[in-house]
Amino acid sequence: MSSRFRALRGFQDILPPESTLWLQLLQEARRLFSLYGFKEILTPLLEPTELFQRSIGESTDIVQKEMYTFTDKAHRSVTLRPEGTAGLVRAYVQHHLWRLPAPQKFFYWGPMFRYERPQKGRLRQFHQLGLEAFGAQEPKMDAELMQALMQYLQGLGLGDLELQLNSIGCPHCRPRYREALKEHFSTVLSELCPDCQRRYELNPLRILDCKVQRCQELRHNAPLSLQHLCSACQEHFQEVKETLRALGVAFAVNPHIVRGLDYYNRTAFEVLSPHLGAQNAVAAGGRYDYLVEDFGGPPTAAIGFAIGLERLAALLSHRAKEASPVVFIASLGREAALEALRLAISLRQQGLYTEQGYDQGSLRSQLRRANRLKARYAIIIGEEELKEGAFQVKDLKEGTSVRLPASAIREFIKRGQG
Repeated sequence: MSSRFRALRGFQDILPPESTLWLQLLQEARRLFSLYGFKEILTPLLEPTELFQRSIGESTDIVQKEMYTFTDKAHRSVTLRPEGTAGLVRAYVQHHLWRLPAPQKFFYWGPMFRYERPQKGRLRQFHQLGLEAFGAQEPKMDAELMQALMQYLQGLGLGDLELQLNSIGCPHCRPRYREALKEHFSTVLSELCPDCQRRYELNPLRILDCKVQRCQELRHNAPLSLQHLCSACQEHFQEVKETLRALGVAFAVNPHIVRGLDYYNRTAFEVLSPHLGAQNAVAAGGRYDYLVEDFGGPPTAAIGFAIGLERLAALLSHRAKEASPVVFIASLGREAALEALRLAISLRQQGLYTEQGYDQGSLRSQLRRANRLKARYAIIIGEEELKEGAFQVKDLKEGTSVRLPASAIREFIKRGQG
């Protein structure tokens, strides 16, 4: 039998046991990042289109081709968020969070939407987990954020990760770099793809991020941002590197990182894995010291990163295992079934994952289900157990059995798990 309906192309269901893995990833993120002072924040999926046009940049592929944009019933242009930072900055300014003691640090997660060709590691609805810090321009904030990111990823058991970073300058030194890029590409402008020919005028840095083979060949020997940094940006980048070394965080300088969004300045970084194929970035981020002011807030230094949850889950897919019940309660008869229900509720309140037989089948069929669920203990309740006030508790792993009153079951199981 096949369903009449299927998920849209580029959209996917996240089913158990993978959904259990996702929950573990989020729980660990909440636990670890709260130790750094990051507080969870939730922003809407839908925002005014101009928010993303202004922040991400008109020359980017996201704005030009990939946004889910439509007109609502009030004739407003609205867009499903393609990334998380713009909405968070909007919330930061709208709610005057800059009035609170700096730095303000936030943690978010949720779905993002981009209309692009679905492929491994790239979907039209995807999920990101991100951190953003506002109000700290010191290089040590850059280093601490990257250290927290690597601690999280490595704490999940991931190896073979490489942190790469670059500095893409600031409004004082970037104009010189833009002109150097335009001069480099001016002699081969006709050979660039149509998108890069448009980027040449709007933002030539975008050419360095093009995925078209010929454009990648033409950017060989193109000027590097590190060659055009002002003294302040050079000093900032040098201190970021020195702080990372002092923290014991391994990294490599990659002068070709430019990041895909226009709001970045100075530090830009990515974390790469060799196990993801072409889409090998697990996380990426950087500074955006002018975006808050551009949205109507006061001048506010800011930095953040986002982790692709689908890619992270793919790296940890071997750990996606469905949790098994600690206890399975099998009952025979109506009164026993009610007692089983009460006992199940009591054990759950005491922190034990408990399942029970709902269909009132034979004891054998209920115990078969307990074994399929890989329960550790089976509690059997029948007429005799009800009369005695003691239930049969079977250790399905050891093959042993004991009779206990309900009040003693939790302690017995705790010792057995112990």
